[in-house]
Amino acid sequence: MARIDLDHIRHSYLPNPQKDTDFALKEVHHTFQDGGAYALLGPSGCGKTTLLNIISGLLHPSHGKLLFNGNDVTNLSTQERNIAQVFQFPVIYDTMTVYDNLAFPLRNRGVPEADIDRKVRETLDMIDLADWARRKARGLTADQKQKISLGRGLVRSDVNAILFDEPLTVIDPHMKWVLRSQLKQLHRRFGYTMVYVTHDQTEALTFADQVVVMYDGGIVQIGTPAELFERPKHTFVGYFIGSPGMNVLPIEVEGKTAKLGSLAIVLPGAPEKTAGAMELGIRPEYVRLGRVGIGVSISKVEDVGRHKVVRARLEGREIAAIIGEDEEIPAEPKLRFEPAGINVYADSWRVEMRA
Repeated sequence: MARIDLDHIRHSYLPNPQKDTDFALKEVHHTFQDGGAYALLGPSGCGKTTLLNIISGLLHPSHGKLLFNGNDVTNLSTQERNIAQVFQFPVIYDTMTVYDNLAFPLRNRGVPEADIDRKVRETLDMIDLADWARRKARGLTADQKQKISLGRGLVRSDVNAILFDEPLTVIDPHMKWVLRSQLKQLHRRFGYTMVYVTHDQTEALTFADQVVVMYDGGIVQIGTPAELFERPKHTFVGYFIGSPGMNVLPIEVEGKTAKLGSLAIVLPGAPEKTAGAMELGIRPEYVRLGRVGIGVSISKVEDVGRHKVVRARLEGREIAAIIGEDEEIPAEPKLRFEPAGINVYADSWRVEMRA
């Protein structure tokens, strides 16, 4: 496995980029630690696949360097980088058996047959295909074929990293959960360096130790799932992560008070910066509905099973609150914000508050 250093990497698909908006991938300067499990999370077109392809060697960056364990690999081929990559759609040989598909990359590297047999059988057990080892791949389901693709990435113990480009897109929902769990277990057991691209927050938050949130070609936050939830550094992170996402409300700030229209909301501290477009962010989990607080009108209640999502109107704006499945909404509902859940943003970036 390898530590991967992204040294001021930028990329444009234009032949002569001149301005920042010409770059599909804005400048990225970050390290993926040896043995870490990372997810690149963001909407389509945010640059995550571009970044993954630069790491794998399928794409040469316009600017910057890529290092594995301190060695510059920017100009090396994918094969020379010793990378395993699993793509969105299964890449397998239909005419080969499941066993031979997994053995193929090892035979290409001249691994002794006894070692191949041991490693392939171990991998077949990992991906739950041992009973299908002698079956031709052409007759398998999409789930099973993608398992083979995952197995081809996991069968080699000498790789520097395993890269996943939305590998569970074609998998049914239940099997997605199973395979995510298996990948997590394999990471804990073998310590592979893994980088996993997805637009699905559930996949990212359940798979990765560190989630890299990308937006508009750049990285807006890197953190644990808990950090992304509790302290989003950018309003996009708050909106993109969570179901529903964070409520973001325009405010004016005076000391420790946020003014939302005619309302005054007490903040847990005084924001260190008050210039620019100021906003208050609070997740629905920290919005309390009851008989005390600010009066609101309820526009919609969504029962999602374990809890309810209440949509209300506050100063002409929609705000979401999450309440318990059995919790009743008062006839004249009022809401209040839990201070621990309040974040303040200036020009979309989170600012610290002084007590």
